[in-house]
Amino acid sequence: MIDLGGEQIGVLTLEEALAKAQKAGLDLVEIAPKAKPPVARIVDFGKFRYEQEKKLREAKKKSKAAELKEVRFSSFIAEGDYMTRMARVSEFLKQGSKVRLVVVFKGRHMDSKKFGYRLIERILGYLGENDLTVAVDMEPKFLGRHLATVISPLKKMKSG
Repeated sequence: MIDLGGEQIGVLTLEEALAKAQKAGLDLVEIAPKAKPPVARIVDFGKFRYEQEKKLREAKKKSKAAELKEVRFSSFIAEGDYMTRMARVSEFLKQGSKVRLVVVFKGRHMDSKKFGYRLIERILGYLGENDLTVAVDMEPKFLGRHLATVISPLKKMKSG
């Protein structure tokens, strides 16, 4: 049992704890129900709820939602363009964003769909060689004239 000032009172029965809370004109709130014995606190419930919501809002503000970035490739891309786009993909992954890789097919390129799949395999291989571990969230599939896949960064495990 914890009182209004944050001081530990000790282990009390439920009736004793409720009596103390009523005497103070406040509420008895169970803080840690799974603890042995459960921990309860005497608080103003409205104020307690407000502070809990405030903590949640702060945590939500600090946590960054994973953005989805898109990088487009041509099915027959030149080496310099490929390296530029790979630098962007690596940068996005290091920032913690998900990346949608899109291979765009134009005109007769639709007859050579296998080159799009090879390009995506090449991209994933390049990322693996550069110590960027990624998870494929969406397998490569055709959406009209675009071959798209979504990858996301895997957090590196801390050793030690």
